[in-house]
Amino acid sequence: MSVLEARGLVKAFGGRPAVRDVSFAVDAGETLAIVGESGSGKSTTARMLVGLLRPDRGQVMLDGVNLAGLRGRALRARRRDLQMVFQDPLGSLNPMMRVGASIAEPLVLHTDLGAAARRERVADLLGQVGLRPEHAERLPREFSGGQRQRLAIARAIACRPRVLICDEPVSALDVSTQAQILDLLAELRETTGFGCVFISHDLAVVRLIADRIAVMRGGELVELGPAEQIYTDPGHDYTRELVSAVPSLRARRSPVRKEVGG
Repeated sequence: MSVLEARGLVKAFGGRPAVRDVSFAVDAGETLAIVGESGSGKSTTARMLVGLLRPDRGQVMLDGVNLAGLRGRALRARRRDLQMVFQDPLGSLNPMMRVGASIAEPLVLHTDLGAAARRERVADLLGQVGLRPEHAERLPREFSGGQRQRLAIARAIACRPRVLICDEPVSALDVSTQAQILDLLAELRETTGFGCVFISHDLAVVRLIADRIAVMRGGELVELGPAEQIYTDPGHDYTRELVSAVPSLRARRSPVRKEVGG
């Protein structure tokens, strides 16, 4: 059974359709990339998946449970299993709160860990994303953009979610830092087994992380298939246009580096 499934998602704003009958599934340990130009509906889809937007029609199924049918405590209990990493990490990090407290916040909300156990978990999470335990005492403004995105990822995986939704998480970073964050996400996915939906406008970026690719245009899903097939034998004219615009990827790849910088 797929860990996450979108079934016929539809969303309109002011009578104008933004997402039209979009369906796909994501398995545990798999990364599905959703790509398309600005206005294609990919970010609207991501927000429906995590419940920030309610679909006009359709269902979001998490481990076979329709999230739209849950309310109150039942819905809150499932939210720990579906977390989001935003383009701007400051969207999930309170600029006035020390980062250790920000990372611990989901643990307070969704677990019964005591204060000492939370501190231990935060230190472990910082290590997983390539930072040091003493960084917990700093404020977000004391970190670089790449480091802040590492912190946002640490917060998102604090409660060991089943699915991670990443909405353009590297688009604001330089190329070398992009590669480091992509390598980090791939490593975490392998070690923890979460499924990942990775939203991007950049096919060169998603080639470094995606198992499958869904291509959106004008709110519709125009193609879905294995990543290598999409790059070598795209079936839709729009996908062919996107692929033809992808530059050489060889120079973009960098080795995995877990470090404080970036």
